[in-house]
Amino acid sequence: MNDRPQQVLKEVFGYKDFRPRQREIIEHLVSGGDALVVMPTAGGKSLCYQIPSIIRPGVGIVVSPLISLMEDQVGALRQSGVRASYLNSTLNAGEAFSVEERFVKNELDLLYVAPERLLTPRFIELMEKSEIALFAIDEAHCVSQWGHDFRRDYLELNILHERFPEVPRVALTATADEVTRREIAQRLGLEGAKVVVTGFNRPNIRYSITEKTKPREQLINFIEESHRGEAGIVYCLTRKKVEAIAGWLVEKGFKALPYHAGLPAEVRRANQERFLKEDGVIMVATIAFGMGIDKPDVRFVVHLDMPKSIEAYYQETGRAGRDGLPSEAWMTYGLQDIFMLKQMIDSSGLGEERKAMETRRLDALVGLSETTECRRRVILKYFGETFPGKCGNCDTCIEPVETWDATVPAQKALSCVYRTGQRFGAAHLVNVLLGKETGRIKMLGHGRLTTFGIGMELDAGGWRSVFRQLVAGGFLSLDIGGFGSLKLTKDAWPVLRGEKRLFLREDKSGERGDKVEEKKERKGRRGRRTEKGENTGLAEALKRLTRGLAEAAGVLPHHILDDFAIKEMARYLPADLSGMRRITGMGEHKLERYGESFLEIIREHKRLAEELTETIAETVDLFRLGLVPERIATERGLGERSIYNHLATAIEKGVLKLRDVLDIQDKEVLNIKNAFLVQPGGGGGGGGGWKMALKPAYDSLGGAYTYEVLQCVRSDLLRERRG
Repeated sequence: MNDRPQQVLKEVFGYKDFRPRQREIIEHLVSGGDALVVMPTAGGKSLCYQIPSIIRPGVGIVVSPLISLMEDQVGALRQSGVRASYLNSTLNAGEAFSVEERFVKNELDLLYVAPERLLTPRFIELMEKSEIALFAIDEAHCVSQWGHDFRRDYLELNILHERFPEVPRVALTATADEVTRREIAQRLGLEGAKVVVTGFNRPNIRYSITEKTKPREQLINFIEESHRGEAGIVYCLTRKKVEAIAGWLVEKGFKALPYHAGLPAEVRRANQERFLKEDGVIMVATIAFGMGIDKPDVRFVVHLDMPKSIEAYYQETGRAGRDGLPSEAWMTYGLQDIFMLKQMIDSSGLGEERKAMETRRLDALVGLSETTECRRRVILKYFGETFPGKCGNCDTCIEPVETWDATVPAQKALSCVYRTGQRFGAAHLVNVLLGKETGRIKMLGHGRLTTFGIGMELDAGGWRSVFRQLVAGGFLSLDIGGFGSLKLTKDAWPVLRGEKRLFLREDKSGERGDKVEEKKERKGRRGRRTEKGENTGLAEALKRLTRGLAEAAGVLPHHILDDFAIKEMARYLPADLSGMRRITGMGEHKLERYGESFLEIIREHKRLAEELTETIAETVDLFRLGLVPERIATERGLGERSIYNHLATAIEKGVLKLRDVLDIQDKEVLNIKNAFLVQPGGGGGGGGGWKMALKPAYDSLGGAYTYEVLQCVRSDLLRERRG
């Protein structure tokens, strides 16, 4: 093979090394074998079929379920110099015919098609006339009726094996447990294929799950604490909630957009384009959004409502950090989430076997939410993978969960459920335990029960936590037909009779009355991570250039370079095209088209660094990004006066213009400069002195301008006089 895969990897895609098992899969396909590949999001699935399609004679046919997925991958491939195209409903008849003609003439390396189009008699006829390198079935979990994104058309894709038995096939997905893998292989006729499961671990994603108390406030605090100005996705269960949360975030000063299936198609498309092209946009969405969205710099995914399974949770959280940089998956959930999801399963119209399966999957997610173990270990165990030790990058590892002997409170809670007739939800039961004489309690006579007022050792939040964990542990069940009333299960009786001790997790909210000591937050447990040696100002300048180049080319910014490559460039500062060639993702085609443009930005940055001290250069970089001095001072932990000193120095050296820093009229500038020039030794009287003190100028102008303004104008004057 003369190491052709390695050559294509470096020259076309700009990567130095294969990721785990990529080479094995690629060589197997190049030699004509079939494969079933399960690889985590951002693990490099696309290269597994793109490189063989380039190497093998003919055109690689990629079956893709979504238009957005096709357009994104084709846009990225074309930027790397690969002959790629797609056939979908966005093309008019003339455009589609042109693509078909190039396909038949073998003028493409890859062609992306939807399963619906691939199965038409016309396209099958076109394939029979063409040379096909391979078939790649992307998002292969869509074939599984037990999966989370079932697509009926995928069931008919076994026709590829029947009509083209000599063409190698590869099915790929990021999410498939053992049951789903067997179903994919059976339905696609891949029983004899090489199965490669590289693992499900996404080490760059931090998993955090917390009790839902005040979800809007919790969401704001989460974003403000570590993700202000970054792109993210917030998932909600209903369309109504999506629009409410998006509107509320906008009111709070965030760039937030709604996305759900009920919005007009043009609105969905416009919002999706803004999310993909702009920095710092937060998409608030139902699960209608996300599949096929390849935005590498999504720094956080939030679930304000619980998803339906660990598979769904893993798939949706996997949309964060596709570039491999630190990202976060954060979820809030409560008893109401469990009730709503169980209600959805109960009313789904599915058969009893399917309902039982969905209930078990939901129970597994509830178990993940309530675990005191490393969350990553629990997720990976669900997919049949063992993770040794603790990951150190989930909330239960960073701040280990304490447990407490909740046997007596649990007995009180279970007794309260029994005494009230097993007909009420948690809110009413909490009021009974706390002895609250609400109108409903008075009407029902529950104030006379032996459980009335016996729960003063916990507050309302503490009791909600107890009830939630009793449901999660299987001691209580939610009666869907009874509007969420709680009922005892057979496992509750050993606890009630004192035959079993019960330990529950210690929630941060709802502290016990005997635990009044506040827990101190671990500083920096979540904050943004900056790579050592990373120059954030230069990185942002390179990002601005990337956005400009992408806009000119009509593609998305990450089709030019993603954040990982930009950060590499800002860290290593390549001096020439040879050095630029070592940047991840900078293949020969991109190097030829864009290399000099990036080098120009780096050279300008180096010139700036030579003119100014490192600390002043950093301030100037941040200022050029649009940050006001007050914000720069906060970001850098410096005084505002120091920031203005930096800006004034930059003005004096000609690195910044006065107009860049001050919004001030020309006549005011002249007036201030005169106040300096008339000072003794100010240079105005021909003495040639350079003493231009701020205090005399401040006094002569009657305190009309701040010292910071005067300092900047003085620097501009010094720059003029020094030529």
